[in-house]
Amino acid sequence: MARRLDYSARYPLHTTKEVYAALSSRDYWDARMAEMRKYSPGNEVAHLEAGDGGIDIELHHILPRDMLPEIAQAVMRKDMIITRKESYGPFGSEEITGKYSASIPAGPGSLGGTIRLFPTDTGCTMRFSSEAKVFIPMVGPRLEQLMLVNLIDLFRAEAEFTVQWLDDHHPIS
Repeated sequence: MARRLDYSARYPLHTTKEVYAALSSRDYWDARMAEMRKYSPGNEVAHLEAGDGGIDIELHHILPRDMLPEIAQAVMRKDMIITRKESYGPFGSEEITGKYSASIPAGPGSLGGTIRLFPTDTGCTMRFSSEAKVFIPMVGPRLEQLMLVNLIDLFRAEAEFTVQWLDDHHPIS
């Protein structure tokens, strides 16, 4: 049985248009990947396409095996290479929808979900609705929970970076 979890990143004092513009920017993604290297050494933007039709991004995260929790090391015999894809619809209204997925070659499960970027009274919010599924009897539920907990930590770090990026590039007057 898959486990689900929602996470909301709040961007006070910034509009959906400003967040969407950041998500469309190669400079933003390159800076975000550089920041994420503080947590895992191998992060890169593999592909970014942004235009009138929306945004498509592919990221590669490489986690050395020795950085993985013991339960994950029991399953993964090499460094973990995660391919993360995000896509966002075109900016045309105040609410933008998207989706994301993360995959590991020969990985024993799946991780993905939907994304909603919408305005609030104080700025905007990006809500991730995630689902993790691991196809290993007995340890599957523990690994699913571990994936979601670590995913929340990642989303939180990315949101903190995004707030700083927005503050630096769209200062509040």
